[in-house]
Amino acid sequence: MVPVYVERANNAELWDVEGRRYIDFGAGIAVVNTGHSHPRVVAAVQEQTERFSHTCLMITPYESAVRLAERLNVLAPGDTEKKSIFVTTGAEAVENCIKIARAHTGRRGVIAFHGGFHGRTLLAMGLTGKITPYKNLFGPFPGDIFHAPFPNDYHGISLKTSLQALETIFQVDIAAQDVAAIIVEPVQGEGGFYPASNEFMQALRRLCDDHGIVLIADEIQTGFGRTGKFFCCEYSGVEPDLITMAKGIAGGFPIAAVTGKAGIMDAALPGGLGGTYGGSPVGCAAALAVLDVIEEEQLVERANTIGEKFRLRLEKLQQRYPQTIGDIRTSRGAMMAIELIKNGVADHPDSELPKALVDKAADKGLIILSCGFRKNVIRLLPALTIPDSLIEEGLDILEQCFIELL
Repeated sequence: MVPVYVERANNAELWDVEGRRYIDFGAGIAVVNTGHSHPRVVAAVQEQTERFSHTCLMITPYESAVRLAERLNVLAPGDTEKKSIFVTTGAEAVENCIKIARAHTGRRGVIAFHGGFHGRTLLAMGLTGKITPYKNLFGPFPGDIFHAPFPNDYHGISLKTSLQALETIFQVDIAAQDVAAIIVEPVQGEGGFYPASNEFMQALRRLCDDHGIVLIADEIQTGFGRTGKFFCCEYSGVEPDLITMAKGIAGGFPIAAVTGKAGIMDAALPGGLGGTYGGSPVGCAAALAVLDVIEEEQLVERANTIGEKFRLRLEKLQQRYPQTIGDIRTSRGAMMAIELIKNGVADHPDSELPKALVDKAADKGLIILSCGFRKNVIRLLPALTIPDSLIEEGLDILEQCFIELL
């Protein structure tokens, strides 16, 4: 967190209470993919609040929720018939996926991956593959959760190693026929923006098919055009059984969703899924406007253009500081990262420099975010509506921060 108290925001810029202006390379952690206060989203929300703000979808439903579910069902990858439910947060979406998977399979176990992040509620924390700060002091956690290594070429964790670890779990910890679900981020978010390879996603699909396991794609941070596909799992051609959605779904208004194969989604008993605020009419209105903006402004394609602009500048920065910038990750649209190391050694993370860069950048009028399993990654998540001029200005600031700190 930086000591910036926001007074107003527009597209990819923020202004604080003292009138200072900032370029935003964080987008509220990949939430405002359509930019801060997009006029279409603001208008949709204003219109909805004038009509009604809440009735509870489970009691007296409304047309906007039906329309949103229908659109998500069409957008979800694959030809299988889909259904959607609405909740309020990403963590709720994750937990409901586990509920649905257990109801569908009659099984208990769930497998997640080292470095994964799935939320801060109790079950979601159990699934998260990093202790500090997310799990430390908060246990005990629910049982029947198991973790495997996430393939990571930069750190020498091969696809074979990860798949062998999954087989070891089946041999040592829980039988495959007792596993309800495997949950995976197509690009690890908090873990450091490591992308899952197409081969890994395809191998997980085969493994789940072989053992009757539900495959959950956690697309909370990667969805809604962020990675240059509407959903990141489209890169691999894999159709997940269930998909979690939140963050970029509604331009900053709190709504989340689970979309999945209808035969699996129907497993829960009536009333087993839901919540008072799930499918907020204001959130539904915002989400429908966001989908319109993504389509009309071609923001999925724009994400790839943004990623390419960042790649060109970051590669030059890496060439200038090869002992410090160990890896840049720009292969998934506008979800980009810089991994910082010491003395050019991948396994010697520099966990101090990211904080210094975040602070220095804020002083100069740029918002950037840190993350990483090793606390050594800078992540870059500009709005997909950001103008080229702001990209260049922001990257100039970032480059100057490196010059001054190194």
